Amino acid sequence: MNALELTGIRKRFGAVAAVDGVSCAVAEGEVLALVGENGAGKSSLISVACGLYRPDSGSVRAFGRELPPGDPRAAIEARIGAVHQHFMLVGPLTVWENVVLGREPRRRGFIDAARARREVAEGAERCGLAVDPQARVETLGVAAQQRVEIVKQLWRGARVLILDEPTALLSPQESAALLRTVRALAEEGRAVVFVSHKLREVLDVADRIAVLRRGRLVQISRRSETDADKIAGALIEGPATAPEASARQGERGPVLLTVRELSCASDRGRPALRGLSFELQRGEILGVAGVDGNGQSELAEVLTGLRRADGTASLGNDVSFHRSPAAARRAGVAHLPEDRQRRGLCLPLSVEENLALGHHALPPYARGPLIDRAGRREKARELIEGFDVRPADPLARAAALSGGNQQKLVAARELAGGPPPRLIVAVHPTRGLDPFAARRVHQALRAARDRGAGVLLISLDLDELRALADRILVLFEGRSAGEAEPEAGDDRLGRMMLGQEPARA
Repeated sequence: MNALELTGIRKRFGAVAAVDGVSCAVAEGEVLALVGENGAGKSSLISVACGLYRPDSGSVRAFGRELPPGDPRAAIEARIGAVHQHFMLVGPLTVWENVVLGREPRRRGFIDAARARREVAEGAERCGLAVDPQARVETLGVAAQQRVEIVKQLWRGARVLILDEPTALLSPQESAALLRTVRALAEEGRAVVFVSHKLREVLDVADRIAVLRRGRLVQISRRSETDADKIAGALIEGPATAPEASARQGERGPVLLTVRELSCASDRGRPALRGLSFELQRGEILGVAGVDGNGQSELAEVLTGLRRADGTASLGNDVSFHRSPAAARRAGVAHLPEDRQRRGLCLPLSVEENLALGHHALPPYARGPLIDRAGRREKARELIEGFDVRPADPLARAAALSGGNQQKLVAARELAGGPPPRLIVAVHPTRGLDPFAARRVHQALRAARDRGAGVLLISLDLDELRALADRILVLFEGRSAGEAEPEAGDDRLGRMMLGQEPARA
């Protein structure tokens, strides 16, 4: 019997067919991978499966029983659990409160907090997912919040687990552990739908692989019958390969960014950065590696004016460039934030309006004190085409875009929407992007470097750091654990990230 079966699912948003007649199923004890370009319909399809969207036609069945359309409670009762790219967590509550919310264990009529904390901690340990049950969710980084979501669904007894880009912000060791957990869950009889752009992971973990393109299912095959080239070929119409990035032009220049003895606290009041020092040259990409929660997020916030810190950071001769986000913008700092929805976008506004944010007082977005609507529209169309934002509608609301297209929207604005930046602080810049969209962002970062910008690239994806960085700075507990060459292997970088090996000179 299939654990989850989708038949003839169609879902439109206005004139756009997000899902167009898709039928697929996943059995108990099976991992079905779902891959496709950004905007291919993956998020819409799993939202239909979870009851968050009501399909225009088609049906959803769980363990042989048809579920009422657009009813998330029915999906939960059918033991379907989903971890979405944008999390369904309550920020002010603690981890354990989020996990048990609505299903709190009770003792003599009162919430049994001790039991809840113990069960959450034990469940996280069984899954190999590190979480602090007492931490407030709003103080956690994106990767930690993702782990909380997975623990929540497993604690609630999900028999069908849908994971939307679950390794996007995990270290190599954490990703490997999660893949082992996914296989173990399948061996226990759970059905897993694994949505990912990382073809290597898909081939490692999946039993079958389904490819969506432009809302339609174009290929489904067993893992033994396909490979990365065949999947990549099915992902896009036309050639399966994207053009290579241009070779680097020019050499590194003088020091652009100097950081000395930078220290700050996290949102929980604990030390986040502890005397961090480094330099970044013009025309250089400096990668920053580290297990999530070792000061990377706070470093990005300090340099973009979002967090106060002790110590000094100077951009050229400007030691006050980071006193506020507005000052950082005026100094030529571009920011691709960790949390695109909270820090990078105003979701109720249109794509066109979001592309103008931060540059709205400058041509072509403005003419003197007035909005230049024609100029803004033309620039928006240029950026939409250049970064392949879908749907290609300047008037679409940012909230209606898929997670990957929201990321492309932020990248377009920050990298190409205004004057050439002097310093780019890019935090997980290709999170949720398909390989071809990620290539576009990588090309834009390299192009900015070749024009003389300094790029601080913070990423948990070691392959991304190796592909882009000239040097890799490793953080451990808010300090520098040393530098490594981009060719360093996963084992060595992993040991440095855990504070177990110093960098070689």
